Amino acid sequence: MKILLLSAYDADSHQYWRKGLVENFPEHDWQVLTLPARYFSWRIRGNSMSWAFGEQSHILRQQYDLLIATSMTDLSSLRGFVPSLANTPSIVYFHENQFDYPTTGNARANVEPQILNLYNALSADKVVFNSQYNYQTLITGASRLLRKLPDQVPANVVDLIKAKSAIIAVPLKAVSIDSESHQQAMQSVSWHQYAAVKPADKPILISWAARWEYDKGPDRLLAIIRCLETQKINYRLAILGQSFRQVPEAFEQIREQFSHRIDQFGYAQSQAEYFAWLRHSDIFLSTAEHEFQGLAVLEAVNLGCIPVLPNRLVYPELFAEKFLYESNSDQSHEAQAATSLILNIKENITEGVDYSKILPKKGDYSWSGLKSAYQELLESKNC
Repeated sequence: MKILLLSAYDADSHQYWRKGLVENFPEHDWQVLTLPARYFSWRIRGNSMSWAFGEQSHILRQQYDLLIATSMTDLSSLRGFVPSLANTPSIVYFHENQFDYPTTGNARANVEPQILNLYNALSADKVVFNSQYNYQTLITGASRLLRKLPDQVPANVVDLIKAKSAIIAVPLKAVSIDSESHQQAMQSVSWHQYAAVKPADKPILISWAARWEYDKGPDRLLAIIRCLETQKINYRLAILGQSFRQVPEAFEQIREQFSHRIDQFGYAQSQAEYFAWLRHSDIFLSTAEHEFQGLAVLEAVNLGCIPVLPNRLVYPELFAEKFLYESNSDQSHEAQAATSLILNIKENITEGVDYSKILPKKGDYSWSGLKSAYQELLESKNC
């Protein structure tokens, strides 16, 4: 089968998914087109024009058995620009949706990204979401938006989307902890100095890993660290993740105020080093205000971390309540709840409680566990 795969805003999680898809189905003939994850407003509106009339336009005009696009792709416009794609069976994959996105005080309300989500879902033959939370927030948000529109709104829009929707998570890639690069990375990180320390005297290593942007809750992270400091707990920090040109001020405050606690601050030099930090970590902390699957959390748990997550977003769908702290608009209250959970876990570790088998509620998120669902999707006669 010849498949055209389009990733119009090729962020890290989108790359992770599309590369895994191609690697796990080598029997198909894949043609992959991507655009950089920058200039968000222009990218989501202009990607169809960039592709249809740009240097890669000849690739779109080939014959394909299946078209797969991320939800950032302006599929309805692209099918109009390239008529041969109009009759090609299509799947749109939603890593996220624009109906559930936190805004800053400076952000302007813009309905266009939400309309793009609707048009994509309506124009595709099959719509796939990475979580129930993602699906439900799109359906709820779309219903709310449609009720606000002034007139000529078809009554069956949401029902049409529901009828062709499915939920299949982004699968996790296998991590080879015995590989030479992984072993070298394990030695390169500073945490190995604590290997011989008695459990009661060993600091607890807390990792936080996300994009260094406001929607991942840097202010909440700062509040939790301040609260941890007041408890005089023996802890260390690994603050990981990708930073961009504009970095929220909270990260600089963390670096300046808690340098005595920090073992790692910034992007890991390699994937092996990143995984090595997770292997050393006791706890993986999230403060996210925007999360539709939680790939970083699932990876961390696979590598032995204990999740400490806010009781919001996709997290209640993933893990038991004992790994969730109270979600609250009051950051100080939320920080106290997170700190209490961390302290409880620290005590349990010291007392020898076994946290080695932490499983997501919905089971196996590996490629071996999810490949059959993707196989069925690719071969579906409904597409």
